[in-house]
Amino acid sequence: MEKLGLTSSVAAAMLLMSAVSLGANEGKRIEEAATVLRELRSTAEKGIPEDLLKKAECVAVVPSVKKAAFIVGGEYGKGLVSCRKGSKWSAPSFLLIGKGSVGFQIGAESVDLVLLVMNEKGINRLLSDKVALGAEASVAAGPVGRDARAMTDAQLKAEMLSYSRAQGVFAGVDVTGGVLKPDTDDNRDLYGRRVSPRELLIEGSVDPVAATAAFMRELERSTAAAANH
Repeated sequence: MEKLGLTSSVAAAMLLMSAVSLGANEGKRIEEAATVLRELRSTAEKGIPEDLLKKAECVAVVPSVKKAAFIVGGEYGKGLVSCRKGSKWSAPSFLLIGKGSVGFQIGAESVDLVLLVMNEKGINRLLSDKVALGAEASVAAGPVGRDARAMTDAQLKAEMLSYSRAQGVFAGVDVTGGVLKPDTDDNRDLYGRRVSPRELLIEGSVDPVAATAAFMRELERSTAAAANH
């Protein structure tokens, strides 16, 4: 009985340590990513096609990518990604993106970025230490609107489809030249230990933690809404 109590206390302490080590910036990023997904549902008529959401193997959200991050290259946009595990979604993995096309920033001081990973090759890119979008991973500006049947050949073959959101409106965006890589430090803070993208996204050996509940909830709602249409 004492052993059971001790085990519970240790588990609770580990969770508390994880919550304490997760900084305010990481927590804010999770909440902002959840907001992007929630608002994605309200723009389904003229935003990301529901057919593509239903087919996407993984969904990545990078909220509030600043203009300077891509023009100067001194900072990164930070977000998180989750992949399908049957009817559920994997524990999310933090990621970084930077040094992308200046063109997609025109007209906005900051944008929210959404990446849909469409096939197994795209998933394997997420497991890399670093991947150059457009060079090592094929990426195309995603089509917008309810109907995805008018996709171009480049969009059909792309490993990833990319979207930006500025002032509540989603649009396809070119992120060729961007660099995508896992944020191992923030993953360690979130889960209380070092975990790899493979453990999180593919093996499913790590469960989502309480801090990611809002993101997981909105991800499930967004894809469920797409599946019901």
